[in-house]
Amino acid sequence: MHAALRYRFKWAIGHFLVSALILLVVGGLIFFVWYPHPYRVLAGGLNLFLLVAAVDVVLGPVCTFAVAAAKKPLKELRMDVALIALVQVGALSYGAWTVFQARPVYLAFEIDRLRVIHAIDVDPGLLAQSAPEFRSLPVRGPELVAVRPFASATERMEVTMAALQGLDIGARADLWVGYDTQTQAIQSAALPLSALLAAKPEAVPMIQAGLASAGLSLDGARYLPVASRHAFWTAILSPLDARPVLFLPVDPY
Repeated sequence: MHAALRYRFKWAIGHFLVSALILLVVGGLIFFVWYPHPYRVLAGGLNLFLLVAAVDVVLGPVCTFAVAAAKKPLKELRMDVALIALVQVGALSYGAWTVFQARPVYLAFEIDRLRVIHAIDVDPGLLAQSAPEFRSLPVRGPELVAVRPFASATERMEVTMAALQGLDIGARADLWVGYDTQTQAIQSAALPLSALLAAKPEAVPMIQAGLASAGLSLDGARYLPVASRHAFWTAILSPLDARPVLFLPVDPY
């Protein structure tokens, strides 16, 4: 390999290794705090991370490769790389902030399903009307919440019309209550898993393997659909407290 080309690769590879290390830290924050399983798929965390990664570990080293001329004075080259790194840090910070703003904050029970709620889905005005414990959105991963029963037929109509215009019922902070306060309603809405097995025979092996891995029995097992922007999944509920204990990439519809 030509000496000038080796010189460029040396700088580019060094830049790549540093970028990859930083990206590893950011990825840990994204996948283990903001978008834990299954939200890396349900909430699009993986796609957002890949976009950030493209900026961090591809464009930066490529730019360094382009400017790293062997004949360029070392001081000038260092300044060029520092400028590239500064732009890269700015882009990475903006990307990470965007991922944070789009993070899932709640898995909400709404009538007959669970819905993934993102921070940007929540109307600040309705958030101010919510119970005190819900006025600060979670930053350490999504939590469970439930929508309370409608207070009247008029409220039901108003909420339904708003939902038709794009404001999902589960994102209505003014209707949020603790998930555990609605255990009976959740259990009543949940469907027998045997019905899903009959409707989705192609998913039977996956469902059975999931139950086995979670130590659950098919007898009496119940599920709820999980709705998100990106997909419909299935959540298997605990028979004790109706909390999700297993998520499966099976569209129950």
